[in-house]
Amino acid sequence: MYTSGQSHRMILDLHLRYGDIVRVAPDEVSFSSPDAWKDIMGHRKDRQAENVKDPVFFAQLSSKGSIIRAPREDHPRIRSVVAPGFSAQSLMKQEPIIRRYVDLLIRRLMENSKDGKEVVDMVQWCNYTTFDIIGDLAFGEPFGCLETSSYHFWVALIFDTLKLSAFNASISRFPWISRFLSLFVPKELVQKRVEHVGLATAKVKKRLSLGATRPDFMSSMAAENGGTQKMSFEEIRGTSQTLIVAGSETTATALSAALFFLTSNPQVLNILEQEIRSSFQSDSDINFLSTQKLPYMLAVINETLRMHPPVPIAFPRRSSGGMVCGYYMPEGTILGMWQWPIYRNPRNFTLPDDFVPERWLGDPRFVDDRKDAFQPFSFGTRNCIGKNLAFAEMRIILARIIWNFDIALADDSKAWDEEAETFSLWHKGPLNMHLKPVVRA
Repeated sequence: MYTSGQSHRMILDLHLRYGDIVRVAPDEVSFSSPDAWKDIMGHRKDRQAENVKDPVFFAQLSSKGSIIRAPREDHPRIRSVVAPGFSAQSLMKQEPIIRRYVDLLIRRLMENSKDGKEVVDMVQWCNYTTFDIIGDLAFGEPFGCLETSSYHFWVALIFDTLKLSAFNASISRFPWISRFLSLFVPKELVQKRVEHVGLATAKVKKRLSLGATRPDFMSSMAAENGGTQKMSFEEIRGTSQTLIVAGSETTATALSAALFFLTSNPQVLNILEQEIRSSFQSDSDINFLSTQKLPYMLAVINETLRMHPPVPIAFPRRSSGGMVCGYYMPEGTILGMWQWPIYRNPRNFTLPDDFVPERWLGDPRFVDDRKDAFQPFSFGTRNCIGKNLAFAEMRIILARIIWNFDIALADDSKAWDEEAETFSLWHKGPLNMHLKPVVRA
């Protein structure tokens, strides 16, 4: 299932056929009820052991020492060290760094769109931007994607290792023959993961040599307490690798999806254009704070995250033995909340396949929507630490694009959302668009 590229649709079909609780493997259960978020990932009562992250799955998704893979006894310490780099205060200090790359994005789009006559692949340009931003914030230097209009060697490696994770996730479900099945994993993917770790090691060492000199993530991770580092090198490297993917590819996916849904729904695009273009006197007025005051754009972003969540699959937990949605789950059972199927389930959202930002603005048609089902940044103490950064990037990049360009979807990308596949994260095709600079008096 994991290697089919269609696992998100398969899980939805199962829930539509059998209900909110479906056994999808001998020891694995998928949940579609919003109540399961709290039961699976929330704080456990009466000193019950937490449902730990499935170690087999997360071993394929992240490196040892990473914040996403850290055991219960280490996670609070690592998160407390990393958190200052994502605080509101840090975000304001990081804004000039981020705006520098957004400025470059707009210039490059102006150059390449040829006044709307040439198509530009917005999946690529969104990825170029978010990878350059996260490279600077994590390692003190960009990947150079925007300057060269191409993926840095390491960025290309990251996409390949994500596909390897899907292969390994499937193999892990058959432990008795896993060694045999691993023979069928393309050897070039395995080698690329080795290269990925090697490059991460070199990048981290180079940035650590600079010390806590700038407002980026590494400054907090490199901090010392009484002469002793708060995080080991393995934890810093693993967490940096996680931040590179979680802080770039996912944001780029959301931005690409927003542009697709806007151009596929002209009436929505028209409302957003009016809001953005009437709210600012100049391009320079668009910043982190000013874009917080655009209610329709915030609704567009939420609706995008519902229709095309950057993490479409489940990040599974292993039951410690307890109740989930009124049913006892024996210890060791794998528990999953698949985001895309939850958000496309008509039991949770009215008109689930329609892009309607008004559902987030109090439209009475959607009064029965289960908004508590919507958890695009996960739930509980292990939710996404970079939520505020992701929202800030999405707001400023989307607003700058809409302010500067009239955008239209190319004919060969009209099925972009339908054709996207899932391998841990999304495998997306080109999103070709025509961008024509807005003419102002």
